[in-house]
Amino acid sequence: MGLSPDAAAGPSPVPVDMHAVTPHLVCRDAAGAIDFYQRAFGAHGAARLDGPDGKLAHGCLWIGGSAVMLTEEAPARQASSPVTLGGTPVFLHLYVVDADAAFERAIQAGATAVMPPADMFWGDRYGVVQDPYGHRWSIATHVRDVGPEEMRAAMAQFAGA
Repeated sequence: MGLSPDAAAGPSPVPVDMHAVTPHLVCRDAAGAIDFYQRAFGAHGAARLDGPDGKLAHGCLWIGGSAVMLTEEAPARQASSPVTLGGTPVFLHLYVVDADAAFERAIQAGATAVMPPADMFWGDRYGVVQDPYGHRWSIATHVRDVGPEEMRAAMAQFAGA
């Protein structure tokens, strides 16, 4: 994992199974969050390292082809969850084959609906849920390509509505 195919070259600066940007979520009850992400988003391959206190020090799971890392909330490490902070300014964007089905699956697993899926001017069917750990997930399926001029006009109409 993370080694270049040519061992003489040394390890790859970005592990071969990772992307350059990987979300690393701080959760109150990070172990519960792993279970939720498996049920809600079909996450798989969860790896975990528990700390001496038995709480998740580091976890990693896969949603589609992307890794999501997790850790337990720990004020001593300045790692606060959205629950402690009273919200989050970050959305995690999840592209799926069927936004409506994925949205419903997340709701059934315990997420809260923020915005039900709708066709958006930029060409996606798009909705938003909040997971039980305070993180917001936009869930989308790209349904049509929209050119720059059409998008500007549609955005102006959307903003005026």
